[in-house]
Amino acid sequence: MNRSLGNAGELFALKFEKWRLAKLGFEKLSEKVEHVSATRGDGLGFDILSFEPDGKERFVEVKTTSFGQTTPFFVSANEAAFAREKGNQFRLYRLYDFRKMPRLFELPGAIEKHCRLDPSTYRAQFT
Repeated sequence: MNRSLGNAGELFALKFEKWRLAKLGFEKLSEKVEHVSATRGDGLGFDILSFEPDGKERFVEVKTTSFGQTTPFFVSANEAAFAREKGNQFRLYRLYDFRKMPRLFELPGAIEKHCRLDPSTYRAQFT
């Protein structure tokens, strides 16, 4: 169920990104927006490749919930590292109240600038 909600949220954000660029008058750029988690795989550190009006890449990670705005969410180590690496080219889109009336806000740059990250999983390796 979470996977289905996540995919629906990504598709919502994909449409939003295309609309955002078209509304700003950048129709050609809006046509290049790509749902990379579907086309290239889920593990790149972001879900949608979009663009700024100047053509610079915008990397969007989407986190969706059917609950309220401040509901905690999971972030992978890869997503957190990618956000730090890309700086203000990275955007986390938080979609909430998704099933009732979807709303969105964005957090630019490193996720730690906006949220406290608590470790919740560990990788076990044989020594």
